[in-house]
Amino acid sequence: MKNSTQQSENESTQTISAVPMQHTVAKPVSVCGKGLLLGQEVDVVITPAPVGEGIVFERTDIEPAVQIPALIANATNRPRRTTLQSTDEVTIETVEHLLSALAGIGIDNAIIKIDGPEVPCGDGSSLPFVEPLLKAGRVEQDQPRNLLRVTEPICLQEGNAMIAAFPSHEEGLQIVYDLDYGDAKSRIVRQTQAWSSASGTYSVDVAPARTYSLEEEAQALQSQGMCMHLSPSEMLVIGEEGPIDNLYRFDNEPVRHKILDIVGDLYLAGAPIQGRVVASRSGHALNRKLCKAIVDQNKVSKRNTLVTNASAMDVREIQRIMPHRYPMLLVDRVVEMDGISKAVGVKNVTINEPFFQGHYPGTPIMPGVLIVEAMAQLGGLLMSRKLEHTGKLAVLLSLDKVKLRHPVTPGDQLILEAVTVRAGVRTAALQCKAFVGSKLAAEAQIRFMMVDAEQD
Repeated sequence: MKNSTQQSENESTQTISAVPMQHTVAKPVSVCGKGLLLGQEVDVVITPAPVGEGIVFERTDIEPAVQIPALIANATNRPRRTTLQSTDEVTIETVEHLLSALAGIGIDNAIIKIDGPEVPCGDGSSLPFVEPLLKAGRVEQDQPRNLLRVTEPICLQEGNAMIAAFPSHEEGLQIVYDLDYGDAKSRIVRQTQAWSSASGTYSVDVAPARTYSLEEEAQALQSQGMCMHLSPSEMLVIGEEGPIDNLYRFDNEPVRHKILDIVGDLYLAGAPIQGRVVASRSGHALNRKLCKAIVDQNKVSKRNTLVTNASAMDVREIQRIMPHRYPMLLVDRVVEMDGISKAVGVKNVTINEPFFQGHYPGTPIMPGVLIVEAMAQLGGLLMSRKLEHTGKLAVLLSLDKVKLRHPVTPGDQLILEAVTVRAGVRTAALQCKAFVGSKLAAEAQIRFMMVDAEQD
C-alpha cells in the first residue's frame, strides 16, 4: 500500500509539472564579438522580459532604438543566414544561432539589446550564448508556454532539398536530419542525426556544432568582402583532407549544426513547436518556409476551434447593435471579442443569398464589395464596444489597400477578422481580413466615423 501511494503521489507531481511554464533569463547576459559576415564588433545584452513578450531584438545603435520581434513575419530573404527586418528596413543579421540557444534551453521571453547590425558569431556554434545563459539561469513565469502543434502533415521541397513536419504525440520538437550531398567524392560523407527537445541534451548534443563551409565557399565569401576577419582555425572550413587547421567536435558535426539551425529558424514561430520534423539538405530559406506554414496552420486551427466552440455574440445581439437587416446583415455570429482590440466573426454563405441570382447565375461568386461590407460590419461591432461609442454607429469613411484574393462561393464559411489600429472618440481605423478555410479571401484597411444612431 505504501508503494502504491508513493507511486500515485509521484504521478500526481509529474502531471502538475507536465504543464510547461514560460521562462525568462534570471539576470542580464552579455556577449560580445564580431559578426560572422560583416565582421563588425558588437555587444549583445540579453535581458529579462515580462510574460508573453516573446523574443524581441532592439538595435540600440540607432536613435531612437528600433525593436524587431523575432517572428517569421519579420524575416527577410538573405542567402546562408536568417535576418530580421523592421518595417523601416532596419535589419539584424545572422540571428539563428542566438535564437537556437534560447529555444534549446527554454527561454520564452527576452529583450536582446544589440549595438550593431549583426549578432556575434563566436566560433560558429551556439555555445557562446548557451554557456552564459546557463550560468545566469532562468526564472519561471506565471503563465503556461504557448505551444504550436503540428496538426496536419506539411511537406516542402525545392530541388533536392526537402523539409516536412508531422503531428506527434511525443512531447516537444523531434528533428531527424539526413545530410547527403549525393556525391561519392564529397568531403562531407552522408550523415543522419535525430534529436528531441524533450531529451534536455541541447547544450551537449547540438549547441557545440559549428557552422561549416567548404574551402572554395569560404574563399568565395572572402572575395566578396565577407568573413575577412576569420581564419580556418577559428571556424570549420573543410578542405580536401578534412577540417583545415581544425578538428571535428563530433564525427557528424555538420548534420548536428543543421539541426541547430532548424531549432533557431523554427523559433521564429514565436512559441515552441510540438511535432516531428524530417529534413534533407534543407537550409535557412526552406526552414523559414516551414516555420511560416506551421504558423499559418495554427491560425487556421484556432479559427476553426473558435467557430466550432465559441459564440461571443449571436445574431439577436448583433441586431440590437447594428441597424442592418436582410439582405444587408452580413455577420451571422461573433465568435471572439477581445475588448476593443480584435473581433472574429462568421458569415455563412449559401445559395439562397439574393445576390447569387445575378452574380453570376452560371458561376455564383459572392461580390467583392459585399465581402468588404461584411468585414466593415464586424469592425463596426468591434468599435461599438468602446465606451465613448455607446449609442453611436460606425459609418464607413474610407477604404485603403483593398485586395480580393480568393473567390467566395455557395457553401463557404467566411471567417472575418477585425483588428483595431486606432480608436478615437470620433474616428477609428481597423485592419480587416476574410478567410475561407486557410485561404485569405480579402483584406482591407477600413476607417470609420462614429455618428449618433438617431442622426438624420
